[in-house]
Amino acid sequence: MQTISRAYGQLLYLCFSLACLILLAMTVMICADVFTRNTGLADLSWSNEISETMLSAMTMLAAPWLLRQGQHIRVDILLQALPARAGWACEWAADLLGFACSVALAYHGWLVTHESYLGGGMITKTLVTPEWWATAPWVLSFSLLSVEFLFRMDRLRKAEHRPRHDAVSAS
Repeated sequence: MQTISRAYGQLLYLCFSLACLILLAMTVMICADVFTRNTGLADLSWSNEISETMLSAMTMLAAPWLLRQGQHIRVDILLQALPARAGWACEWAADLLGFACSVALAYHGWLVTHESYLGGGMITKTLVTPEWWATAPWVLSFSLLSVEFLFRMDRLRKAEHRPRHDAVSAS
């Protein structure tokens, strides 16, 4: 199981690295748009809508890795104040809820993406793009989050019966 978890962690790191590259490309594109708008050299009016899509894709690609690293937002003041076993039970409840929500969102995202693909849905703004391009990263992200919640629950099962102190559950 540890070998699978490590390989899965590498997949999540690859997605995170891709998110970082998207951030770099988005930064360069926005700077180029501001430069060309102020100098009148070119019209990059399409860059705003591309950056919207990039922002969404970047967020979705980074989310599973951030969960694995414990870098997601976590308010645990009450959790740390509870007795150890009660805190551990709350960790289970949170992971189960996160898993259920991720599975539901991945499934719904798949239905939307599949319907958009089959129906030929298009987004028409400055550029015309297939709608499913914008929704596919959500399916990938919530599918990966679902699997990560399973790994988190496996690690929690094997751990001492207390809450995670640093929220880092990666092996």
